[in-house]
Amino acid sequence: MYDASDLRKGLKFQIDGDPYIIVDFQFKKPGKGQALYKCKLKNMITGAQFEKTFRSGDKFEEATLEEKEMEYLYAEPGSYCFMDTTTYEQEFLGADQVEDVIDILKENTVCTVLFFNDKAIGLTLPNFINLRVTQSDPWAKGDTATGDTKPATLETGFEIQVPPFVEEGQLIKIDTRTKEYVERVNE
Repeated sequence: MYDASDLRKGLKFQIDGDPYIIVDFQFKKPGKGQALYKCKLKNMITGAQFEKTFRSGDKFEEATLEEKEMEYLYAEPGSYCFMDTTTYEQEFLGADQVEDVIDILKENTVCTVLFFNDKAIGLTLPNFINLRVTQSDPWAKGDTATGDTKPATLETGFEIQVPPFVEEGQLIKIDTRTKEYVERVNE
């Protein structure tokens, strides 16, 4: 059980049976009266955000969240199949739950799936993922008029800006948090 004094950015707790995460947090202590905790909350299931003010003495139930390592297997219309790497049980996530990362998600990628009351509600990719460049314009030596990057299409269909020396067929490392090129990977 959490107390109002435990509130901070990133804390996950339960309100009316739904898990919420604190996105933004402000503490105010007026001259008289109770301390106020102004929080911007995000529903971890629906993604809805709103602001709510709590008073000192308010109590909150801890959200029963669990993270599992799961491997992405395949996509069906409107859903994506993940397999628990220890029990081999399969779980399906909806398109809205993976929409942020689906453009760089490759089959057989091991991800972290977040569960609330044994129901999958979220997905986190590893910080870095290796993807192959399937299409990229050739580099003309001495061509500096176009800048220091060029577009490249990855095996997932995602288009990214890469340095001019990256060629078709090469494996590159992508930062999944920013979806940007990091480096070439030696095979």
